[in-house]
Amino acid sequence: MKTSVELALSSINAEDHIKTVQPVSGGSISSAYYVETTSERFFVKLHEEAPKDFFSQEAAGLQFLEETHTLAVPEVLGWGKKFIVMEWVEGEATNTTEEMLGTRLAQLHSHHGTYFGLEADNFIGELPQSNGWEKTWGDFLREKRLKPQFDLARSLGRLSGQRGSKSQKLLEKVDELVPPDRKPSRLHGDLWGGNWIAGPGGEPFLIDPAVFYGDYEFEIAFMDLFGGFSPRVYGAYQESKELEPDFEDRKPLYQLYYLLVHLNIFGESYGRSVDKILNKYV
Repeated sequence: MKTSVELALSSINAEDHIKTVQPVSGGSISSAYYVETTSERFFVKLHEEAPKDFFSQEAAGLQFLEETHTLAVPEVLGWGKKFIVMEWVEGEATNTTEEMLGTRLAQLHSHHGTYFGLEADNFIGELPQSNGWEKTWGDFLREKRLKPQFDLARSLGRLSGQRGSKSQKLLEKVDELVPPDRKPSRLHGDLWGGNWIAGPGGEPFLIDPAVFYGDYEFEIAFMDLFGGFSPRVYGAYQESKELEPDFEDRKPLYQLYYLLVHLNIFGESYGRSVDKILNKYV
């Protein structure tokens, strides 16, 4: 383990005089470490069997967010095929942290692109995430989000019977269910409660992105799927960017993508939730 950490730090010429290497929580995909040298502190993630471009896409995703100058992200210091090195971010939430998160997330979503998607594919958790460009949100949601996950579920034997037939019918209805005039917003793409942290002064930082340009409601729908965000976050968000009255009608459709991801990673324990959404729309 220490050899791998030393190799990662050598990429930024910081491998000398390591004082501490301590495992920390960093998700279920990579191993994560707090590393202290005589002069600096670092966050290092290691993944011996990382897919191609796994860490380079994480770095690119953080840059995609950082260049909006809205929500903070850790500075990326270097990466390779099996590692990424970032600054160590440490702090405690204050009584304004959650409001800052909501307000700045609305600001992030106000940064628009020309098309939906992203130039390169990236990852959602440990799964490949299809991108490319589409002119309409309905086309992107159908072709780049739902269909690839349905196809993967089918290959894993998790999309047979009524679930399989209803998935095809839903794909045919997507354009009827989503707004036709939505602007492409910059999204974190995987914003659950574990993918933001409080930094110095209580400033909220985003981590572990799966970025693309999409419907801002798609982000809010996932935030609400597993909880982890207080009413103060949503309240501050809506002071800057109001959700449309019929958002609740679309929310399960947008949550379906993330439930399919979980179905494909973790198995049938998420099947019932997938079926409930399919039954709602088909």
